[in-house]
Order: sequence, then structure tokens, then C-alpha cells
Amino acid sequence: MSFKLHWLNLMFLLACAELCLSQKNERFNAVVEDRGFTGDETAAGLQVSLEACMVLASHLTTVFFPIVYIVVFAVGLPTNAMAIWVFLFRTKKKHPATIYMANLALSDLLFVIWTPLKIAYHFNGNDWIYGERLCKVVVGFFYGNMYCSILFITCISVQRYWAIVYPLSQDCRNNHVAIGVSVAVWVGVWLLTTPLYLYDQTVKVTNLNIITCHDVTRPSQNSMAAGFFLTMGTLGFVVPTVLCVVVNVLMLKSLRNSMTNASITKNRRKAVVLIITVLIIFLVCFTPSNIMMLVTYSLLLAQVVHNDYGFYITTLCLASLNSCVDPFIYYFISEEFREHVKNTLRCRSQRA
Repeated sequence: MSFKLHWLNLMFLLACAELCLSQKNERFNAVVEDRGFTGDETAAGLQVSLEACMVLASHLTTVFFPIVYIVVFAVGLPTNAMAIWVFLFRTKKKHPATIYMANLALSDLLFVIWTPLKIAYHFNGNDWIYGERLCKVVVGFFYGNMYCSILFITCISVQRYWAIVYPLSQDCRNNHVAIGVSVAVWVGVWLLTTPLYLYDQTVKVTNLNIITCHDVTRPSQNSMAAGFFLTMGTLGFVVPTVLCVVVNVLMLKSLRNSMTNASITKNRRKAVVLIITVLIIFLVCFTPSNIMMLVTYSLLLAQVVHNDYGFYITTLCLASLNSCVDPFIYYFISEEFREHVKNTLRCRSQRA
């Protein structure tokens, strides 16, 4: 009897051990399958993880995202269109800062005009029905706008610093330099975003029966995508951000050392407003999205399991808000722009 009891106890322990091991393996397999914005590639398409399915079918992407893009379109389209009109047709005397701000407004406008497609895409359950080419165009303008904005805001900060620290220098008033830098920015960003057009941005998600646009990456294209985004994040975000921070710190230091000089009180106020506005734009729009991009694609390249899919695509969506915040730079920094906007709203026609 005792022998049978021991035997039953042993069988029970073995059964428990097997159950624990099977549960552990199931959890391990679930973690392995939970690879964020990629999945198992088949001839029919891509089978993504459970977490990715939940995110793609959630109110976050189908309700919150399109609302954000509606705000971007409703605010960014008229404000940036008005900014371009004021800078080109209402401002007679052009300054380097005006040239940079006009290019920044143009960059924002070129992105904003494509947001209706993003709105329809997310309202349609993240199902892209407009074809591969249009998807690439929308993605290209999204990242092009982001890095043009970063670079032109950096140019505005450098120009403001130069005008405050070296007010008698002719370089800070040279429009030819500003035009040359602007052309270099556009060409550089165009070259930087060209690889986006070299691989598929639309992917068929089989377990949801939808076609995503830039939300899912094929495993066969992981290395190309990771190398591209790591390069783009480093050259388009890290380098100009470090320059922008250094310039703004030096600007604050210079203003603090000359606080007794009453003649620069006005410039000091403008510089402080510029620094605060730039800080808000970087903290809300550029820093979270680019840091998450660098982290996510580094993990993807290293084949490390991560669960940041939902947070990553949320930061990308919020990055588009820069098109709404950028006009505050024009309004608070440029006195001429403020006057022209007021005159335009009052239906006046004078030209400065």
C-alpha cells in the first residue's frame, strides 16, 4: 500500500512538473512571438503578434490617431498657408530668419496636405486602400517634415544666437547664406529620406485582413529598415539637437552677462521666448519619437524582444503636432509677422 502511495505521489509530482514546464514554454513562445511591429512572414502576408493585433484594432489607432491628425490638418493648414503668404507677399524686407521660417512653414504645409489620407487610413481600421506609391509619399513627407523642421529650427536658433552675440556682424544679415543653407537642408533631407522609397511600406496583415502603411515591417526587410532609421535618427535628430542645445545655452549665457544693458531687453525677451518654444517642440514632438525610433530599431537589429510597439507608434503620431506648434515661432519671434497677421485678419492691405 505504501509503495502504491509513493508511486502515485511520484506520478503527481511528474505531472505537475510537466504542466509547469509546458506553461513556461507557452509563455516563452508568446514572448518570442510578441515582436512588436514585425511578425511571421508568409506568401499571403504577415502574421503579427497578439499585442500588435490589439494595438492595430484598438481605439488608440482607430480613434485617437485620426483625431490628432484632424487637429494637425485643421490648425496646420491655415496657419502655415498664411505664414507662407505673409513671408512671400507681405514682407518686403527679407531677413535670414524670415527665409528660414518661410522654409519651415513650407515643410509643414507639404506634410499637412497629406494628412487626410492618414485620417481616412486610421478611421478605416488601419487598412490602407490607396496603393503602395501613395503610402511611400505620405511616409516620405512625414519624415521629411520632421527632419526639415528640426534642421530649420536649429538654423533659426543659430541665426538668433549670432544676431545677439555678434550684432554688428554682416553674416547674420546675409540672405545669400540663408538661401544656401536652406537649399542644403532640402537636398540633405531628400537624400536622407530616399531609402524610404526603396522597400515596401505596405504590408498585408493576414490575421487582421488589413493592409498597413508603415505600421508593420517585413522580417526580410528588418536590416534595411533598421540601418536606415538609425542613420536617419542620428544625422537628422541627434546631431542638430546637440547643436541646438549648445547654441541656446550659449545664448542664455550671453544674455545673462549683458542683463545690465537696457538696449537689448527686447532681444532678450525674444530669445527667451524662442528658447521656450523650441524646448516645447523638441520635448513634445521630436525627442520622444526619435529616441523611441533609435531604441526600437536598435533592438530590432539586435533581434531583442521588446514590447514598446504601441508607445512607439504613439510618439510618431504626436510628432506630427510640430506642424501646429511651429507657427508660434513665427508669431512670437517675428514682429513683422505679428503685424502682418493682425493686418490680414483686419482685412488691411498695407505692405511692410
